[in-house]
Amino acid sequence: MNRRSPHSRRRDVIRLALVVLIFMSLLALPGTALARGSELVPVSQLVDDGARFDNTEITVEGELVGDYGFRNDGFMWTQINDDSYARDALVDGGPRTGTNVGVGVRMPSALGEGLDPVGGYRLEGPLVQLTGIWRYHDPDRGGESYLEVGELVVVGGGRRLEEGPDWAVLALGVLLLITSVVMWRQHRRVVVGGR
Repeated sequence: MNRRSPHSRRRDVIRLALVVLIFMSLLALPGTALARGSELVPVSQLVDDGARFDNTEITVEGELVGDYGFRNDGFMWTQINDDSYARDALVDGGPRTGTNVGVGVRMPSALGEGLDPVGGYRLEGPLVQLTGIWRYHDPDRGGESYLEVGELVVVGGGRRLEEGPDWAVLALGVLLLITSVVMWRQHRRVVVGGR
């Protein structure tokens, strides 16, 4: 019989432990909601065909924008956008593509505490992955459609957006100012000289 040495059995146990560790690590990465059975749904699809996902657990990934509306009932409301600007801001050379559409999200206030400021003018909000139940025209909320969040994973932090001057626009402005001064002086010469 081919008997295995204690050394080879120990090596097999270590290999098995590494495989289990790698698998567990993959579950902890952003995107794990998909591994647990939630469907990653684009915001545009929720806007266009929200009834299809009513009362279904889904995952949406995007930038939190607008404001954080902490309420007395222990919940917070905000909005999530998943357009191309959420991942690649225009000031960073991002493309001018897609829509600028978002959906409302409602989550326990504890999930929203400590998040970076939401996106807005000169601010990029946190890039998050939200998993929860999609509520389409919820009668308990006055017909509002929103994601009732149960899990939040921060994929990327928010940041201030810095942009320098647009030199072409600035040069055009200076050129127009010089042209208007020259034309005004010419007009004045004609009017004053013609009297």
